[in-house]
Amino acid sequence: MVEVSEIPEEQTSGGLDAQRILGIVRRRHMYFLIALVVGWAAIWGASWVLPARYKSGTLILVEQPTMPKNYVEPNVSEDLQDRLQSISQQILSRTRLLLIIDKLHLYSTGRHVKTPDEKVDLMRRDIDIELVQDSHNQSITAFKISYSAHDPRVAQQVTSELTDLFIDENLKVRQQESEDTTKFIESQLENARTSLAEQEARVREFEGKHEGELPSQQASNLQILSGLQAQLQNEQDALNNAKQQRIYFQALMEQYRTLRGTAKTADGAPTDLPAMDRELETLRSKLADLSAHYTDRYPDVQNLKTQIANTEKLRDRLLADLKKSSSEPHSDKGAAAQDAEDPSHSPAMLQLQGQVQANQVEITNREQAISSLKGRVGLYQERLNNEPAREQEMADLTRGYEQSKANYDDLLKKKNESEMATSMEQMQQGERFRMLDPPSLPAKPDFPNRIKLCGIGLGVGFALGLVLVAGLELMDDRLQSEKEIKALLPAAIISEIPEILIPSEERSNKRRVAAGWAVAALVAVTILAGSALSYLHE
Repeated sequence: MVEVSEIPEEQTSGGLDAQRILGIVRRRHMYFLIALVVGWAAIWGASWVLPARYKSGTLILVEQPTMPKNYVEPNVSEDLQDRLQSISQQILSRTRLLLIIDKLHLYSTGRHVKTPDEKVDLMRRDIDIELVQDSHNQSITAFKISYSAHDPRVAQQVTSELTDLFIDENLKVRQQESEDTTKFIESQLENARTSLAEQEARVREFEGKHEGELPSQQASNLQILSGLQAQLQNEQDALNNAKQQRIYFQALMEQYRTLRGTAKTADGAPTDLPAMDRELETLRSKLADLSAHYTDRYPDVQNLKTQIANTEKLRDRLLADLKKSSSEPHSDKGAAAQDAEDPSHSPAMLQLQGQVQANQVEITNREQAISSLKGRVGLYQERLNNEPAREQEMADLTRGYEQSKANYDDLLKKKNESEMATSMEQMQQGERFRMLDPPSLPAKPDFPNRIKLCGIGLGVGFALGLVLVAGLELMDDRLQSEKEIKALLPAAIISEIPEILIPSEERSNKRRVAAGWAVAALVAVTILAGSALSYLHE
């Protein structure tokens, strides 16, 4: 008899413990082993049924330009990844792939006749392009091209065709991009040349319209104006001297007339000759004063010398005439008397009159020269006054001209560099693709990977066994452990009666355990044998 006592209801944990797990293993190990071997056998068997596919691949190296960038700068896109994507889209286009499909008779076997679009889709799935990047700067240094097919030779041929397409297309794309860049720069250069020519025409028109008023001519205008002002001053000084000489010549003529009519001394000399001598002394004194301060080229000095020379000539001529008239015979006294009465016919007077006329001509010429110089001085002064406004207008014109010229020079430099880069691409000296190894001929299939599928099957069988055991446990409502019984009783158990087994039951339990171990060993041997077979066929 079992005695029980009242105790509070205990909270029990529903988690799994070691005893419960061992109990599940004892009860459900056969189900688990069967599910394990069935799941593994299904996947492993499929690996022997699926058709084999062979994968051929090659590695293409991205070679940098042979010419340093310091000498020739490439004029194509430097983003290799974008260019590879563009080239891949062109090569994987429907037209390109159909050419390869028709050339090698791909995807023509099978019960179902495939359309061209279906063939293209299948081929795109069989092609694999993998980029190889540098671990330091993440730049693309190479890329792999591979193709999968049921026939290893077909896989090799298709990979070879794709490799040739990539290499040729890269050269073609780079050359085309380089030529297009050069043509674009040439068109922009032509537009810049037209704009520059228009700017030059405007500048030339402005310079021709405002000749002499340009800022660049300011220094020459100032120099010319200074020279003209100096010439004007010289002409005015010369005019003043000429007018002074005219006054002087007129005074000499008056003196000469006066002397011809004055009384003479006992030796025949006129009584006013001392006045002429005093005049000469006065002129010589002035000359001495000016010579002490100025050179002989000074205008006043030259004028005084001229006056002194003319006065001396007049005095000498007058003395000679008087002496000649006093020594002539009485027969000539009538002519001398007539000459004394009309002194304008004397040689000295005629000479003075000629000098007066020459002086008048000189005065007229000087006045005309002064008038012309004043007009030219006014012209250059007007030019200098207009130069600030012309400078502003010229600055507005030249600003656009300088910008156009700088743009033209920059485009011209870029055009020359682009032409060199295009020539480099045409000579295949730029960045190019080089196949390191020819496409391989696969000796073993790439798919199915039986070792891998064997591992996957083992995992699937293990998961299937766990799901099956868990399902059976959830559907079984029997009490399997002491804890489950205690959890249902309202009182604690004081004592219990142990299980008593008869010999036949003990033998039956031992047989079940032995059978379980035998099945487990058989499953393990089967899985190991299958894995070894898969490994040997790889």
